[in-house]
Amino acid sequence: MKAEHSISMLCQAFEVSSSGYYDWRRRQSQPSLRTQEDLRLKEQIRHIHAQSRQTYGSPRIQASLRVLGQRHGRNRLSRLMRQEAIFGRQKRRYRVVTTDSKHEHPIAPNRLPTVPPPGGPNRIWVADITYITTAQGPVYLAAVLDLYSRRIVGWAVSERIDTALVMAAWNMAVRHRQPPGGLIFHSDRAVQYASHEYRQTLKALRASASMSRKANCYDNAVMEAFWSTLKLELIYRRERQLEHLAEAQAVLFEYIEVFYNRQRLHSALGFQNPAAFELARN
Repeated sequence: MKAEHSISMLCQAFEVSSSGYYDWRRRQSQPSLRTQEDLRLKEQIRHIHAQSRQTYGSPRIQASLRVLGQRHGRNRLSRLMRQEAIFGRQKRRYRVVTTDSKHEHPIAPNRLPTVPPPGGPNRIWVADITYITTAQGPVYLAAVLDLYSRRIVGWAVSERIDTALVMAAWNMAVRHRQPPGGLIFHSDRAVQYASHEYRQTLKALRASASMSRKANCYDNAVMEAFWSTLKLELIYRRERQLEHLAEAQAVLFEYIEVFYNRQRLHSALGFQNPAAFELARN
């Protein structure tokens, strides 16, 4: 129709002003303020998601934006993430059997229900063992976590699941943290933690042993949650299997010491990373 009639004639026929028509055309050719804001927000979401190693979902992205002084609704962020095909970590079921509790060593009581939540670092440590598959066979990871800040304070990797493995993780934690007497050390009933050598080590530091009830993973839920996080964010997302122990050590160091302890936001800590959480309270 525009080819046959002038714009002014068409506007007169439809009883609209020429200026009104051109204003409408201009608005149609330019994205709205909301659309422009969504585009900028998508770029920030992509950046934060990349910085999180493609692990953050909408709650942690929302928290990261809040640190930058921006407040956006969870539904809006979820919508924009879907449009960009950005997703947080995807859960995957796994089962790890690393606990040999059929032994004759003494079993410590579960002390966690009888004490208040830790009011500072180095009051309660929890520990456990898991395994990671490599092309050359499984390797075992022992870790010690500070229940106050969720920080991994000691860890060790070995091809053998023995007392030496858990002792290496313990020694790293003690060397770096220098805990005072009165520390509660909680683990499962595995023979490595019940061994005479381990019990004597705790005694020398005036630390009290605590152990989960039989076949009750919920007594060490925070440690189990860390294993789940590590498997989902690091191991299961890899495009290829780890080759050997040395590669596993390098990959775990980078994840635990660089990302998990110093960058990753924890919902239990008010969306702070463990190092920042401890620093803010010193």
